[in-house]
Amino acid sequence: MMTLAETGLQYPVLAHFLTTGAILFALGMIGFLTRRNLIIVFLCTEMMFQGVVVTLVGLSKYHMNVTGQTFVIFVLTIAACEAALALGLVVLMFRRKRTLDSLSWSQLSG
Repeated sequence: MMTLAETGLQYPVLAHFLTTGAILFALGMIGFLTRRNLIIVFLCTEMMFQGVVVTLVGLSKYHMNVTGQTFVIFVLTIAACEAALALGLVVLMFRRKRTLDSLSWSQLSG
């Protein structure tokens, strides 16, 4: 069995991780700022979280330190909690207003 180095393929360098993370974060931010559908907005938030995760893993691998990878577990846990709360809010919003437009949030009264 040949190792990755013997096949002539190079290991991904830090720039690949950082570029991928930056692209994911930028696409998520663009979608978050331009879309009005609540489900798309929350998916774009998740995409921004994943961009940060890729960056943390890349930096952790580059510095040979598992602290970044450990922090990724906490970030993914927070992202899962955020997604669960967001889904609950979206369902509540749809039941009240029958729309997923984010502008209708301002019309809700306590």
